[in-house]
Amino acid sequence: MNYAKNILETIGNTPLVKLNKLTAELPCLVLAKYETFNPGNSVKDRMALTMIEDAEADGRLKPGGTIIEGTSGNTGMGLALVAIVKGYKCIFVISDKQSKEKMDILKALGAEVIVCPTNVEPTDPRSYYSVSKRLAEETPNSWYVNQYDNPSNTKAHYQSTGPEIWKQTDGKITHFVVGVGTGGTVSGVGKYLKEQNPDIKVWGIDTYGSVFKKYHETGIFDENEIYPYVTEGIGEDILPENVDFSIIDGFTKVTDKDAAVYTQRLAKEEGMFLGNSAGAAIKGLLQLKEHFTKDDVVVVLFHDHGSRYVGKMFNNDWMKKMGYID
Repeated sequence: MNYAKNILETIGNTPLVKLNKLTAELPCLVLAKYETFNPGNSVKDRMALTMIEDAEADGRLKPGGTIIEGTSGNTGMGLALVAIVKGYKCIFVISDKQSKEKMDILKALGAEVIVCPTNVEPTDPRSYYSVSKRLAEETPNSWYVNQYDNPSNTKAHYQSTGPEIWKQTDGKITHFVVGVGTGGTVSGVGKYLKEQNPDIKVWGIDTYGSVFKKYHETGIFDENEIYPYVTEGIGEDILPENVDFSIIDGFTKVTDKDAAVYTQRLAKEEGMFLGNSAGAAIKGLLQLKEHFTKDDVVVVLFHDHGSRYVGKMFNNDWMKKMGYID
């Protein structure tokens, strides 16, 4: 009989799916690494499992412990699934711009959820970075995950996502395109692919209000670049240690409006019911059109599932209120 011993054994080995209508204007083959097939419906399941297993191995996470993390939702979902199977408690700190669906899902999995304001400095004691660190200091037998600077995040994608993409494309991949947040996916996959073929180009998708693109191009961390934005899961107002800028060939920025509109278009034109960062990724890919030729094989990674955004990007009243559709 062929079965998984628990839900964690279903993480990874997600399919590559060809994009057709939205990429018709491009000369190349475009394939989506479809991460919603993970049990928590996002790419973050991979690094959640690796981060917990590594913390168990070196004693940072002890039996019966409490896992504490600041999350935009998907990492929390992955951590919660692993915690349920392995017997840990979870406290997640989430910013108030994240969808209500994400908060409800985390609670449904038995996690405690604390909501913090988005529009404060990272060093502000009310920020979700500061609150999660404080909780870890105050909570007995707890482990603060810190996905931004935790090297196991990048390691997970170097060991699984990168090799899967290389094998699935038979080594023919020429470009990898992905939204950048904590940096684990772009750095881990990018490192693996460039070790196989240094000519592969790695493009990061950024958002307006984030520091990544300017920092990559100039080496300057410009606080004037930072302002609140709607797009979820990509961009940062800090420089996570997991973002290896030397692996990234370039960034393109996508507006909140374009990200939202293309999230809807992926569903309605490709049958791909995906999250907000997928809309940003496909629009960013189209913005890079002049970089592709007819012989190229472009892989774009889609992070998470549309069910987390039914009150936002898939709600036309919300879209009209935001000025994204007429």
